Amino acid sequence: MSKVGKQHSAAKAKVDRTVAYNVAEAISLVKDASFAKFDETVDVCVRLGVDPRKADQMVRGAVVLPNGLGKTIRVLVFAKGEKALEAQEAGADFVGGDDLVEKIKEGWFEFDTAIATPDMMGTVGKIGRVLGPRGLMPNPKVGTVTFEVGRAVNEAKSGKIEYRVEKAGIVHAPVGKVSFDADKLQENLLSLVDALIKAKPSTAKGTYLRKISVSSTMGPGVAIDIPTVQGLLK
Repeated sequence: MSKVGKQHSAAKAKVDRTVAYNVAEAISLVKDASFAKFDETVDVCVRLGVDPRKADQMVRGAVVLPNGLGKTIRVLVFAKGEKALEAQEAGADFVGGDDLVEKIKEGWFEFDTAIATPDMMGTVGKIGRVLGPRGLMPNPKVGTVTFEVGRAVNEAKSGKIEYRVEKAGIVHAPVGKVSFDADKLQENLLSLVDALIKAKPSTAKGTYLRKISVSSTMGPGVAIDIPTVQGLLK
């Protein structure tokens, strides 16, 4: 067995897969089971009681994590005139219009999130087929199509994440790095779950929060006891 294989097996052995832990215990286990030489991302997986095949049960939105993501977010803004200046003053890494569209057409994707003013969406639409599959297409539902570009840039830089339910009713999202203090990871995780609860479709029936687990990039998943999460959110 390779060294990585042994480390992964040792990490899995630290987690009882038959137990759902409280949030603090789960995060402690994720940090303890981390073994990679890089600062692993901590991801949360939430299974919701929705059928995303139905348009009225789609769960999608964005939330600003109180403690950020632990990495520098490169922000691109499609804007012109005063709004382009506003974006630059807010700290956007790239600001432009047709010039950026042409660069992206040529295969340039050195940015993490894209924002656009509504009047630029006709231009941005030319590259929708390449931005969409990468999750980079600006969308008004998550606040990335807006005339308030300064605020949008600040939120993106501060750790705003987007979430969207997948076919199986599952939402995956990062909530920080293993190097974060446990309380900061907990705050970020609770902010995400709170946002998901607030985004619950009115047509969703039965149990909404079905399962929550947390893991690091290389580590095993750790199940979280849902009632303890709900208790912390009250």
